[in-house]
Amino acid sequence: MNARNDITVSHRLADFTTHLQLSDVPASVQERAKHLMLDSIGLAYATLGLPYATSTLAAMQELGEGSATVFGHTQKLALRDAMLLNGLLIHALDFDDTHARGVIHSTASALPVAFNLAERENASGVDLLTAYLCAMEVSTRVGAAAKSGFHNAGFHPTGLVGTFGCTLAAARLMGLTVEQAQHAQGIALSMASGNLEFLQDGAWTKRLHPGWAAAAGATAATLAKHDYIGPGATYEGRFGLYALYMKTPLGEGDIDITTAGLGDTWEIDGVALKPIPACHFTHASSDAAIALHRAHGLKADEIERVVVRVPGPTIQIVCEPVEPKQKPSNSYDAQFSIPYIVATGLLRGRFTLDDLDPAALTDDTVRALAARVTHEADPDSTYPRHYTGEVTVFTRDGRSFTHREAINRGSSDKPLTNADIVAKFFDNAQRNVSRDAAERICETVLSMEKFSARALAQALGAHA
Repeated sequence: MNARNDITVSHRLADFTTHLQLSDVPASVQERAKHLMLDSIGLAYATLGLPYATSTLAAMQELGEGSATVFGHTQKLALRDAMLLNGLLIHALDFDDTHARGVIHSTASALPVAFNLAERENASGVDLLTAYLCAMEVSTRVGAAAKSGFHNAGFHPTGLVGTFGCTLAAARLMGLTVEQAQHAQGIALSMASGNLEFLQDGAWTKRLHPGWAAAAGATAATLAKHDYIGPGATYEGRFGLYALYMKTPLGEGDIDITTAGLGDTWEIDGVALKPIPACHFTHASSDAAIALHRAHGLKADEIERVVVRVPGPTIQIVCEPVEPKQKPSNSYDAQFSIPYIVATGLLRGRFTLDDLDPAALTDDTVRALAARVTHEADPDSTYPRHYTGEVTVFTRDGRSFTHREAINRGSSDKPLTNADIVAKFFDNAQRNVSRDAAERICETVLSMEKFSARALAQALGAHA
């Protein structure tokens, strides 16, 4: 093989992931990582039977058979097809974790590649967890260096940069050398993809992106294992990731974000979890509306109008255009709608997956109140550090009530506890499995270092 330049980002990332040992990782980071996996597995179970899940399963079965496990299914698929479907099951509800700086749903790709490859390699639970951590560290850092530049150019970082973390997780599980792992990243550069066109009409394509990243990463690593040669300057090259996938060049020093503090600063600590199944920008406003419901219990006919203050840069995403936000036509529209989410919180004191069902979306009382919800830019917002939300309700008899959430719940400054994550897992998993089955899954995932990956796969594959 050609000699590689050891100062490239790809070499540094390859060197880190090749040599990382679980004993190098703080116990708190290991524990949080297992809980992030548990959260995603609960979401996978909640997604079973939904149209996009059954459609994808049928398509993957048509492509061929295999021996790789799919969450919640007895059917087995070919390795890369199982990764694709597992990624979709985690990400489809848009309820999975998000790394704030990288703006990436990182576990949705990291877990499928680590889980399915560890199963094939008959690796230990320790190996699986270590590979998952490798993927998380790489994907989040590569995304963070772009500072939203991928989004601004129309790319979805979850699919785009998730590919590189998955490549190095796969390289780790397959025992690649540092040089081979560097080649693998260069190969992955020709496979990384994912666009934002789904935002225009609620198409299903976004749901495929993390699983495609996992499959692409496994493919790239396998090619490198067999001495296939990839370019060396994957990230900083003339036609590298940042030059091709951003409209404006990286700022001075931004490339250093990819490797700064490797092994000392753990990006797992910057991963936010969603307490409600909706866009992160809506969470504080939802919590404010729920707090007002609990404090005052107002009925729809008592409310004259509602004003919601949100960070200015989020208005075009969750508040406009006004008419479809007030009357969402599908669950995806609803997840990005301040009027619908706030109206639901005020009237029902919640926002759950049940509030994304067709019957909920067409509820006349909620729709009528959503039509009376308006928005303003919040001059006191600390965005982008926090996604603030303030709700003021004006009643027909002249009263007004205000509640403000200055820090969105689930963010790194107001994180969900591990106990919160366990509770969320049970809420989601029990939509399709029994309590006893959910308890067995939870116990196995949170003690995975005691099991082999195949034992974990056996626990997760059966649809109990």
